Amino acid sequence: MPDILSKQEIEQFITDGFVRIDNAFSSDVAAAALDILWKDIPFERTNPNTWTEPVIRLGMYAQQPFIDSVNTPGLHAAFNQLIGADKWMPCRSVGTFPVRFPSNKQPNDTGKHVDASFPGDDPSNYFEWRVNIKSKGRALLMLILYSGVAETDAPTVIYRKSHIDVAKLLYREGDKGLSFMDLAGRLDELPKREEVLAIGKAGTVYLCHPFLVHAAQAHSGNTPKFMAQPPLLLRKELIITDSDIGYTPVEQAVRLALND
Repeated sequence: MPDILSKQEIEQFITDGFVRIDNAFSSDVAAAALDILWKDIPFERTNPNTWTEPVIRLGMYAQQPFIDSVNTPGLHAAFNQLIGADKWMPCRSVGTFPVRFPSNKQPNDTGKHVDASFPGDDPSNYFEWRVNIKSKGRALLMLILYSGVAETDAPTVIYRKSHIDVAKLLYREGDKGLSFMDLAGRLDELPKREEVLAIGKAGTVYLCHPFLVHAAQAHSGNTPKFMAQPPLLLRKELIITDSDIGYTPVEQAVRLALND
């Protein structure tokens, strides 16, 4: 399978923590996904007066349009480049959807965070899930746009280079790592980083380092925002020291932090 990411894009992923892929899947696939999602939303699609909440959370989605959107040849090629062939597991669902609507109400989920990747003491409590320096269980965070997202449409805020700071923080915690809430509570202590908005048309995918800090924000536009943020699962842990075969870009980013 031919490479899809240039050398410059791979370097950007290592140093900045993310890379954007335009036209990762077709507008037809995105439209089919939206048709499914709207059936589960308690608002009228064509009547903004019924959009009474800033966020509606929908359940797991594994129908064909969603599977097709995250399993294109191009995305698989990018996964191989960033993580290494045979080191990741194909997505069989895109997880839950926080659908964001224009609203005067403020959403209650806009804090900075890093997505956790393996269960803590209570697997049913996501806030107790954990993340460690070897990124057990998670190869990437993916931000998958199923609707067009402009600057006013509650684009996810990405904190450029923040994965470097998080890697340094996690290294001190060893294999146990930190819980989702413990890590979130320490993010404001980290260096201030440039904010980048995850905008793009439907079919855009941001491939993000698993340690990248990001945040939701309020919607001030006119069109509901549909974005999934599933993990790409890792078959094993990252190798960050003593490798006989070299290091993949996702591992190189961690090593960059530890050698800084």
